[in-house]
Amino acid sequence: MTEIGSAAPDLTLPDQYGRPTSLAELRHGRAVLVVFFPFAFSRICTGELAAIQRDLERFDNDRVTTVGVSCDPVYSLKAWAQAEGLEMPLLSDFWAHGEVARSYGVLDERAGMPVRGTFLIDEHGVVRWTLVNPPGEARDFTGFHRALDALPAGAD
Repeated sequence: MTEIGSAAPDLTLPDQYGRPTSLAELRHGRAVLVVFFPFAFSRICTGELAAIQRDLERFDNDRVTTVGVSCDPVYSLKAWAQAEGLEMPLLSDFWAHGEVARSYGVLDERAGMPVRGTFLIDEHGVVRWTLVNPPGEARDFTGFHRALDALPAGAD
């Protein structure tokens, strides 16, 4: 599991439009919240990402940007984003299947999906806050807002 204070594993994955998106590019001058989720179109995942979308100004602003990551293919993520009105980048860890989720320690190998892992990464690539929930258990983003507020000066 990726620990607080450690360097975040790098990632470059296609977003829901097929555009390669890297952590380094996302971090440019701000923190990144990486939200791993099991499956597009599932009840809990839809509720969690819809909650982010409803409060998007707290999750995507001059201090932080948020991305979702799943093992779904690009086309599924695009259809889901359109169906749910999700504006944040949704990254596909489809191939090599779960490689990024595995590098963060949140891939359920048996089920072939990431668990609900959440990582706040500062602009220098250091993990500052984590939350990992098992399948079937929705996450509470309250701790994220406190962690973002606590980022040291120069890391926001």
